[in-house]
Amino acid sequence: MTRMSADERRTALVEAAIRVMARDGVAKATTRAIVAEADMRLGFFHYCFDSKEALLLQVLDAINQRNARVATEHVEAGKNLRDTVKASVDAYWAHVESNPGEHQVTYELTQYVLREPALATVARKQYENYALVATSVLETIAAATKMEWTVPLPILARFLHNTLDGITLNWIVDRDTEKARAVLDQVTDYLVASARRPRAPRKTA
Repeated sequence: MTRMSADERRTALVEAAIRVMARDGVAKATTRAIVAEADMRLGFFHYCFDSKEALLLQVLDAINQRNARVATEHVEAGKNLRDTVKASVDAYWAHVESNPGEHQVTYELTQYVLREPALATVARKQYENYALVATSVLETIAAATKMEWTVPLPILARFLHNTLDGITLNWIVDRDTEKARAVLDQVTDYLVASARRPRAPRKTA
């Protein structure tokens, strides 16, 4: 095997864990299954991660960062708000449709850790990170379009990730793309209606 740094091994193990979970389910993502997928010895796993919680948090973070990246990579200065929001939502949805197993993993992991007292903090951190990513996406859109949100950002971010979370899970169940995209259009409409041009500062006498 090519010599790898600790960070490279950690990344390889995280990606291997995602592949195993997406293919076989979270319950079958044992340490041995993950290292076999990564073509590593078992000892490397324990060298890279001091607990199962640490691995799961990095799995969720890797998926979360991918979602953030695809949702912002098409945000460009100079476009109007509607086109920018739609491009961001469409990019996220294209990732869902092309990687359904990866998105299903996030729901499986939530249910799995909620039933494991030792892993209870993972689900909370998972949803805290969802809110952070949604906030970052909204801030990026506002900056690119020179708009401001009329709804408090923490509330709008929660609305966005809660709504996308539900649409994604529903689509994983029924694969009704037409209805999913129709609901996504409503999300776009709501976000556009929740923005305005920044108000000019008041002149002092």
